[in-house]
Amino acid sequence: MYIKDTTELAAFCDRARASGLVALDTEFMREKTYFAKLCLIQACAAEESVIIDPLAIRDLTPLLALLADTSVLKVVHAGSQDMEIFYRLANVAIAPIFDTQIAATLAGFPSQVGYARLVKEIYDVDVDKSDTFTDWARRPLSPAQIQYALADVTYLPGMYETLRGRLEKDGRLQWVERDFERMSDPATYEVVPDQQFRRIKRASALSRRQLGVLQQVTAWRELEAQRRDLPKRWIVSDETLVEVARRQPVDATALSDIRGMSPRALGDGGSGLLAAVCAGLALTDEQLPKIPKRPRNIIDIEGIVELMSALVRVRAVESGVAVPLLASRGDLERLAGGEREENPLLGGWRRTLIGEELVALIDGRLALRVADGKVVVEAAQE
Repeated sequence: MYIKDTTELAAFCDRARASGLVALDTEFMREKTYFAKLCLIQACAAEESVIIDPLAIRDLTPLLALLADTSVLKVVHAGSQDMEIFYRLANVAIAPIFDTQIAATLAGFPSQVGYARLVKEIYDVDVDKSDTFTDWARRPLSPAQIQYALADVTYLPGMYETLRGRLEKDGRLQWVERDFERMSDPATYEVVPDQQFRRIKRASALSRRQLGVLQQVTAWRELEAQRRDLPKRWIVSDETLVEVARRQPVDATALSDIRGMSPRALGDGGSGLLAAVCAGLALTDEQLPKIPKRPRNIIDIEGIVELMSALVRVRAVESGVAVPLLASRGDLERLAGGEREENPLLGGWRRTLIGEELVALIDGRLALRVADGKVVVEAAQE
């Protein structure tokens, strides 16, 4: 069914609400914009799969009400970007959520397993992915495009039932609940402009004053990209921002001399970017941001990470959870470097499964040895 008016949309949403579950997917474009341009919404409820055309429907109120209804479970696959789009549309938390990709990894499937592979594994059905890179903003859509889009939600309700059953049987359903709650939390999708500098590579190599300038110019770029609805890199690249923070230009000539400076950033003589530089230079010492440094007493952090990785592999095999989902190398490096606050390894199910043991290993309270050709985990001897 192809829905392109509000009346049909409202009728479907009523049926979905009565079923208590709706599977969702979206097709969007973001290559040339800051905000995702929603082109198509696929939904499945009560064995009915539909296409919702947001380019044809002016009033999406029935769908937004369904998204906000906490009595209806929303099932998605790798749905973080979909939830971000829905959150920006509805401006309310979207809950409850069940993500089949997250659930599948804890149910014994590979990390970040794709939708098509999961359908094949569970249903032994091949899903056509030939239209992955189609232009979903063009109309009319071909019958092949419509069938391709519908296939992305048709199997989700059944996959939910299968995966939920496996997780309940293994006592792991509560493990994924925190991940799903995070997907429902509006804070997950809110961008804080003056914190975006932390995402810039090489930021940790700057002095605190330079870091203050980087904070301000990065915040300016974020707001400018939002205002103009353009990709951030089109305004000015990360590398160029770091160089601006180093040189701290105070006039248009000095700004234009920086390699890679884009015409968009130099518009109006670069007044916006220069004002951001001045704002960074005006910060007091107390206002200057910090990026945590590794403690100096950690001499062999790579060796520590390798030892931690051995422990992770042991627990990954035992639990049937893929290593990348259990602990990424970046998380291990941060934990080895002393960053324990807000580390994913020390929150939710990861803390129980591996986090507490990793801390014990770092602190010298846990040891690894080889016995009978296997790595054995045991309490360290006093």
